[in-house]
Amino acid sequence: MQTNFTPEQLADPHVATSEKILRKCVHCGFCTATCPTYVTLGNELDSPRGRIYLIKDMLENGRPADEEVVTHIDRCLSCLACVTTCPSGVDYMHLVDHARMHIENTYRRPFKDRVTRNLLAAVLPYPRRFRLALRAAALGRPFAGLFRRVKGLAPFAAMLDLAPRQVPKSSGSRPGTHPSVGTRRGRVAILSGCAQPVLKPQINEATIRLLTRLGIEVVAPAAEVCCGALVHHMGREEQALESARRNVDVWLREIDNGGLDAIIVTASGCGTTIKDYGFMLRLDPIYAEKAARVSALAKDVTEYLATLDLPEQEPKRLTVAYHSACSMQHGQKITTLPKTLLKNAGFTVRDPAEGHLCCGSAGTYNILQPEISATLKARKVKNLEATTPDVIATGNIGCITQIATGTTVPILHTVELLDWAYGGEKPAMLVS
Repeated sequence: MQTNFTPEQLADPHVATSEKILRKCVHCGFCTATCPTYVTLGNELDSPRGRIYLIKDMLENGRPADEEVVTHIDRCLSCLACVTTCPSGVDYMHLVDHARMHIENTYRRPFKDRVTRNLLAAVLPYPRRFRLALRAAALGRPFAGLFRRVKGLAPFAAMLDLAPRQVPKSSGSRPGTHPSVGTRRGRVAILSGCAQPVLKPQINEATIRLLTRLGIEVVAPAAEVCCGALVHHMGREEQALESARRNVDVWLREIDNGGLDAIIVTASGCGTTIKDYGFMLRLDPIYAEKAARVSALAKDVTEYLATLDLPEQEPKRLTVAYHSACSMQHGQKITTLPKTLLKNAGFTVRDPAEGHLCCGSAGTYNILQPEISATLKARKVKNLEATTPDVIATGNIGCITQIATGTTVPILHTVELLDWAYGGEKPAMLVS
């Protein structure tokens, strides 16, 4: 794609990076076939190619974002299926990240949108606030139908629909060191996270049990914060970078205090962002090198487990439909490892049709774009249920929360099944 940025514009490192990305696009349109919003809406401007044209026009002309640009960029899930499909290697992820930053800095959203986004940014990254909000949701749940009928209040109805009826009391992985059982084979840190320990603390609990049984010492560092993904995808870059810096400091202290083989992440949405810390902080002279070290150590839990050479187990007579989260398959390019681990653990694994399409969760997307999200969820659930599974497995808390509201089939994190297969208790959801 030909570009016409001025030397003055290219002096901005963000613009210079985006210009290089734009020039790789050859307008082929392969991305449209795998884009969930284009498949759903059929509008060229709701495809990666269409959004690239909008972003190019906005940045090249140095103008503020307008309503049209914001509408179509907001509809992007950042699922990155287009990145997997693109034959030219267009780095759409960093391009749309820049566009969102530009929108946040140049566009004043309608009042209701500002309230919704400010609320999400002030609550979701903070476990205590999030837990309180979920408990308060019980009071608002009777009004969900009314919210759906009032223009501008649909996001609040979506929040209430997604909120669990009961909030678990456990926090998943409290700060501290969990020693290995027997001879120590390794030492890792685990990301506690923000939303996951509130919604489903048993994921990290299962991870810690499994890893310590396998001889791995697991550290849950104090002072760790949200990875920054939620606000990063809302264009609130300074808030995201501040979270990244704090986490980099926390993990580097653990590296200095005893060494780390890996930083284990059990939510693939977080993993994609942490692996990108090196890029996100590349312009920070103090943190650029530190962030790159941290990114190099970040591993999805299934990536790390695959290095431990786990033995094959007896068949479980349980059929698992594996849902590959977008942040896992497109963001981190982890496609076969989780399924191989499940098969070796004795489970029958089935792939649903259209596995490349997003379930509609995408961080806060199912709240900010509830109608499109609901359409994608229905499509995903139909494909998953068509495999007639006993259980659905995936590696991202957002997907678990989203899909669970559309099916009666139990849905678990992959590591919960692996913990059971290698000596742990059977997940409560599967106990009849």
